[in-house]
Amino acid sequence: MSVNLKGRSFLKLLDFTPREIQYLLDLSRDLKRAKYTGNEHQLLKGKNVALMFQKDSTRTRCAFEVGAMDQGAGTVYLGPSGSQFGKKESVEDTAKVLGRMFDGIEFRGYKQTDVESLAAHSGVPVWNGLTDEFHPTQILADFLTIQEEKGKLKGLKLVFCGDARNNMGNSLMVGCAKMGMHFVACAPKEVWPDSKLVEQCQEIAKETGAIIELEADVMKASKDADAIYTDVWVSMGEPKEVWDQRVKLLQPYQVNMKMIQNAKPDVLFMHCLPAFHDLNTETAQQVHEQFGLNEMEVTDEVFRSKHSVVFEEAENRLHTIKAVMVATIG
Repeated sequence: MSVNLKGRSFLKLLDFTPREIQYLLDLSRDLKRAKYTGNEHQLLKGKNVALMFQKDSTRTRCAFEVGAMDQGAGTVYLGPSGSQFGKKESVEDTAKVLGRMFDGIEFRGYKQTDVESLAAHSGVPVWNGLTDEFHPTQILADFLTIQEEKGKLKGLKLVFCGDARNNMGNSLMVGCAKMGMHFVACAPKEVWPDSKLVEQCQEIAKETGAIIELEADVMKASKDADAIYTDVWVSMGEPKEVWDQRVKLLQPYQVNMKMIQNAKPDVLFMHCLPAFHDLNTETAQQVHEQFGLNEMEVTDEVFRSKHSVVFEEAENRLHTIKAVMVATIG
């Protein structure tokens, strides 16, 4: 039976079957090959896409804009101050307006309920470019990268180190459950994923053969890992008190060479970026002044090592996001 996602929104991986997720990965692979060989066909000619960003982004914005351009679609960028969304106009009313002008809407912001409301009221596909709960387009890029490097997903062990209840921890756990992978949340118990989401993923795992584990011991968690993933410890804009608590809590979970060497010899290091692996950003300098750290969630040695596939992941945001647009509005 063929997979048809036309008209569907892409809000979280929980909404999709393993077969549908694999279809998007296969389509991403095909579109990537077509771009590389100069054989890409524009399947979105005459379409227009709205890009709504409450939170700034490099990879997500560029991937949607370049992906739409490659496929012949027009885009309109609505930044944090570019619309009346949630200020002078409700989410519902904004959705109804945009749905009459655009063929698809991307939303990157805070509340998962906002992207769900856009999808409920716009009448066109809506794509989650990131919320506080989930980051599904990033997971597609991650899984495409793993498939390219390892040749498969099922049965591979992926370890997420850091704040395991953030949008990346949540989304990787869901993605691994769906695709029959071995997921380990390597984190202090204070920041383990929400128990209800863990239970939901464990139920999915019964059907797919996945394994879902929570582990506070770094060496136990990283043993024989096929991929080790991390993310920033603190989101920009969070108060100083949160920085103080989180940095102290998560320092033992920094991805370093000791952890890498505890994994499989061909382990992949993964990160959704941006990463604080050196002092070459304003934020990193502030962290250094406040905490005396030269590196945060990952050491520069690991980030620049042969294990690192972070820039392959970044490129694959383009191909996977393009696939989502083509599959749902093409």
